[in-house]
Order: sequence, then C-alpha cells, then structure tokens
Amino acid sequence: MDNGLAMVTEARAFWNTKTLREMTRVEWESLCDGCGRCCLHKLEDVDTGLLYYTNVACRLLDTHSCRCNNYAERKRIVADCLDLSQSGEDQFDWLPASCAYRRLYHGQPLAWWHPLVSGDPGTVHTAGISVRGRTADEQQISHDQLEEYIIDWIEF
Repeated sequence: MDNGLAMVTEARAFWNTKTLREMTRVEWESLCDGCGRCCLHKLEDVDTGLLYYTNVACRLLDTHSCRCNNYAERKRIVADCLDLSQSGEDQFDWLPASCAYRRLYHGQPLAWWHPLVSGDPGTVHTAGISVRGRTADEQQISHDQLEEYIIDWIEF
C-alpha cells in the first residue's frame, strides 16, 4: 500500500472520526495497546498532587502479554481497579502520556507503535513501551515499600 492510501485509511479510522464517548465497546477496547502501564501501582503526593508510577504490577497483570489475566472480573477482584469506560474524563490524566485513551482525549494521534496504526500487536513491546520484563510482583512487596519502586521510564 502506498503512503497516500495509508494516510487516507488512517484519516478515516474510527479513532480519528469519533470521540471516545461515541465509540462502540469493541472500538473502545481495541484502543488498549497492551502496554500494561495502567496496571502499575501509582503513588500521589498529597501536598503537590504529583503522580508517581512504580514498577509494581497488579497481581492480575500477565507480565509477558501485558494484559489482565481476569479482565471480566478485575473490578470484583481488585477493588481499586478502574473501568475507564465508566469513569469520568478526569481519570484520563492519571494514565501515562503514551496511552491511547489519554492521547485521543487530548487531541493527539495514536503513536506509530500502537497496534491499530502498525497492524502488529508486538510493536508496543519492540518499541519499549510495554512493561514486559520490567515489573515487580505486588505480592512480594508491602504497601509501605512502594516508594522504593518509583520509576522514571514511564514516558517515552
């Protein structure tokens, strides 16, 4: 496919023609790039409101595929797991800047490595965006230790 045709196709893609709230459930779910970053524990400084990511993964995260092991039941199993489709748009800002939901909410395009753009679900891993191989197990770490696991590789 030549570049002109690819650009026309992407320009007509649902993520470029619909708002997040207009998307079907299937379209919404396909925006997840499988990076696993939203499944990392985060800490918020109560004085400044700054958010800090840790490399400590939710116990339901499959750290190889970077997908939830029990997506359908995650909210029942993990009390503070958020369903973004049911959350207010103010929730998008706690997501990493690379996240499709956050990018589209702020009027930015999907990144080149996003599976909907690249056509390959593996590009999120080869581009170094996913958490694959970089997480600690929450079942091995107490909540009091989370500050020791703050990371600075969350942005790309």
